[in-house]
Amino acid sequence: MNVLVVDVGGTHVKILATGQTEKREFASGPKLTARQMVAKVKRLARGWRYDVVAIGYPGPVMHDRVVAEPHNLGSGWVGFDFARAFGCPVRVINDAAMQALGGYRGGKMLFLGLGTGLGTALIIDGIVEPMEIGHLPYLKHTYEDYVSDRALARMGKKKWRKHVADVIERLTHALEPDEVVIGGGNVRHLKELPPRCRAGDNANAFAGGFKLWEKARVGKRRAKTPVRPHRKQGDRA
Repeated sequence: MNVLVVDVGGTHVKILATGQTEKREFASGPKLTARQMVAKVKRLARGWRYDVVAIGYPGPVMHDRVVAEPHNLGSGWVGFDFARAFGCPVRVINDAAMQALGGYRGGKMLFLGLGTGLGTALIIDGIVEPMEIGHLPYLKHTYEDYVSDRALARMGKKKWRKHVADVIERLTHALEPDEVVIGGGNVRHLKELPPRCRAGDNANAFAGGFKLWEKARVGKRRAKTPVRPHRKQGDRA
């Protein structure tokens, strides 16, 4: 089975298919709708064979359905039928969770994605728990307001690094992971990583997308890496 992985970000949409070695991408931005994204991906993926699609979406997802509009893209994502638009089965997961899944090595792992916003996910013994920590209150605003692209541009690297270190320390104390993986494009701006932290790689998003469809390769056996539905803040477990 060939898989097309689509990593939707605030600045770019990146794609890779089974058997390919070079990703393809196009600019996204604040006006990109779900329908436009699918049309552009289908054009960009011409010549590639794929039977199913895995999408990493920058926001809450439940049962392969987007449940909140993105902060850094256009509208029309909630309730959009990706399977119908692509003409094949589609799995949708939070983008941070997809990248976390691709870099997971075992145990209890906290993932923090430093990019357009702050992506967060927790994996415990193979169970993926997407989170929206970036929009929780922190100091005078939210976590994302102090460690995002905009924060880096506004306050400079020195202050931004201090806030990143503080956020990592707070979340480590609260969640007690075995390790923290720092991913996203802005990890390169960190001079050094705190203890029990390692740098991730944006390519892990593709690895995570392929893993989403692993259970289909082994028939009806239980998936090795289940993904819990992504609940919105305030939803009860």
